[in-house]
Amino acid sequence: MKVLVFGNSGSGKSTYAKALATREGLAYLDLDSIVWEPGKVAVQRPCESVAASLRSFIDSQAAWVIEGCYGELVRAASTHCTLLVFLNPGMEACLANNLRRAWEPHKYASLELQNTMLSQLQEWVAGYYQRTDAWSYRVHREIFDAFAGPKTEHHELGAYAA
Repeated sequence: MKVLVFGNSGSGKSTYAKALATREGLAYLDLDSIVWEPGKVAVQRPCESVAASLRSFIDSQAAWVIEGCYGELVRAASTHCTLLVFLNPGMEACLANNLRRAWEPHKYASLELQNTMLSQLQEWVAGYYQRTDAWSYRVHREIFDAFAGPKTEHHELGAYAA
């Protein structure tokens, strides 16, 4: 089983993917962990390094769950997955989830530092359906619609228990 979970920030990707990985004994990759420089806030790693990290994970694991919002990485991983899961609960649900977000120590040195970035995150999330970048709804929709294998799209938070 190779499951790729994607959607907007706050859509429930991490919760869904971690629960599935735990239940099924699958390797787990949060794309944030390979996109951002460790110990730095909002500093991206070089694209070549990110792509190499993704390839290395996919090549080294027989079964996995990968989750994230990065369209270019979702597209690359989708050629290897056996199930594509698009979490799309809507902007209001994503914004509300982000307000309840627990501290992410792998991204931020403290909860206080994470909270200083919250307004920027909320603004970015609110633009999901209007943006045209690689992390937008438009690109996520294109990836989902073009995928020929097994796939599912969930619109309600909590309705998709992994």
